[in-house]
Amino acid sequence: MKRYLVLENGNVYEGEAMGTSGSVISEIVFTTAMTAYLETLTDPSYKGQAVVQTFPLIGNYGIITPDMEGPKVNVSGYIVREACEVPSNFRCEKDLDTFLKEQNIPGIKGIDTRALTKCLRESGTMNGAICNTPDEFTQEEIKAYRIKDPVDEVTTKEEQIIEAEGGTRFKVAMFDFGIKRNIIRELSKRGVEIHLLPADTNSRKVKELEPDGIFLSNGPGDPEDNITAIETMKELKDCGIPIMGICLGHQILALAHGFKTSKLKYGHRGANHPVRNLETGRVYISSQNHGYQVVSSSIDTEIAKEYFINVNDGTNEGIEYLKKPCFSVQFHPEACGGPKDTEFLFDRFIQMMEDKEDK
Repeated sequence: MKRYLVLENGNVYEGEAMGTSGSVISEIVFTTAMTAYLETLTDPSYKGQAVVQTFPLIGNYGIITPDMEGPKVNVSGYIVREACEVPSNFRCEKDLDTFLKEQNIPGIKGIDTRALTKCLRESGTMNGAICNTPDEFTQEEIKAYRIKDPVDEVTTKEEQIIEAEGGTRFKVAMFDFGIKRNIIRELSKRGVEIHLLPADTNSRKVKELEPDGIFLSNGPGDPEDNITAIETMKELKDCGIPIMGICLGHQILALAHGFKTSKLKYGHRGANHPVRNLETGRVYISSQNHGYQVVSSSIDTEIAKEYFINVNDGTNEGIEYLKKPCFSVQFHPEACGGPKDTEFLFDRFIQMMEDKEDK
């Protein structure tokens, strides 16, 4: 069955249907990752977006549910060049098309994803419709789409306590803006008992927990929309408790300090983004998924300094706060399925909590 991708600029791409038979309007973004398509599909940071995979063959090792980064698929739609119909892996449970149907996600295959990606790079991220006829939606309907309150949809609804592996060394209050499971795993195996908190948790609740550390997770959408979380971090940022943030958490922490964020032309999404540590000059390959940045020129050098920058375009990739145990990064050090170059940042967070304990 034919299916179409119609962009808000009028471009139409004809392909074949995959996944469920429904239609959807969403923001169209691309990722350059060659593997970990299941982690991409289930990453809560993609809420409200349809993902284009630039790698031409997707689904070759099937669906392996223990590798999911969330309890369900979070993308609105899925766009690939070729979908493997006969996956091969000893852990494989089902094929990609079956999984998308079960999750009620429409997809399209057989289109020129290279041409589509070039369009998004040149014109910038835009809305699009995955639909069964090219005239199902008007251009006005497609352009009018906005991602509304995505964090509210993916955050935990109540506090969850996740025990540490092999005994508890530290207790961490973790704000869930759309947490990836591998972040939890990375901290848990380092002896951290995690108190996973709803995104709108207030500072009083956090202080009542008496945590050894505070963690701000990744998540979807425009960071400036998270007004409650920003106000909460304004109240917690100088409390002396070690703080670490990733992705959306990085942006929210920056906004709480009075810095600015802005939307990137087409974002950074993939597993091959080089970032430079400005202290050492060393370059690491990182996994990224974000459409917004902290504006480097807005960082107040009296209270913070840039920690990492993106080697490709010079945008901010990390901030280290001065005179307090607090840092954040834009990329994903918990990257799954890789690269693992920056996992040491979790160890730095642990060291910060150890240093506070020793005082």
